[in-house]
Amino acid sequence: MTKLNLQAEQLEKIKYLAKIERNQSYQFLGYSLNLETSEICDLLEKNLAPCGWDVQILTVLLVHYSSANKAPKRGKLVKFKDLPGGSAYERAFIQRAANPIVQVFGDKPAELAETARLFNGTSLDYGQISVEIPALEGIPIVYILWTAEEFSASANILFDESASCFLPTEDLAVLGELTTHRLLKAQSILKEKTK
Repeated sequence: MTKLNLQAEQLEKIKYLAKIERNQSYQFLGYSLNLETSEICDLLEKNLAPCGWDVQILTVLLVHYSSANKAPKRGKLVKFKDLPGGSAYERAFIQRAANPIVQVFGDKPAELAETARLFNGTSLDYGQISVEIPALEGIPIVYILWTAEEFSASANILFDESASCFLPTEDLAVLGELTTHRLLKAQSILKEKTK
């Protein structure tokens, strides 16, 4: 197990934000975080501990998330560029978070829905296929995919307008990239199982 550098009060705040009453673990994006010890394991990798980049990213995201105030979902989806300051980082966000979805799922969109279910994702009715993934409690991320027909395949990633109440825009970019990374990892694991 790997321990994240989270203080007891941060773990309590995550527990509050994640609406966890009895259970002492918080599961998100295929990870399980022990809310008493701050140990984290990767459920996709058969309970192995995440390492390297993942540990650093998870620590920073969860530290920042633990300072958020709970906000209700507004029900209005916005593009990354419409988040505060998002237009400055939009091109990089598309490159790192949306384009990999096109590359992997562009010609097999049903696999996006199947993979999203591993993260409690639900199907929506946007584009040719769309899914909403609860990246962190209160921060759903919507992936919309259009497959290649007359034009090249493309994808878009939307956030609920309330997302910036939980994390600054720079962290939302990282969370989108992490969610994409986890989707790709889960898809490759699903492919291995079907071989």
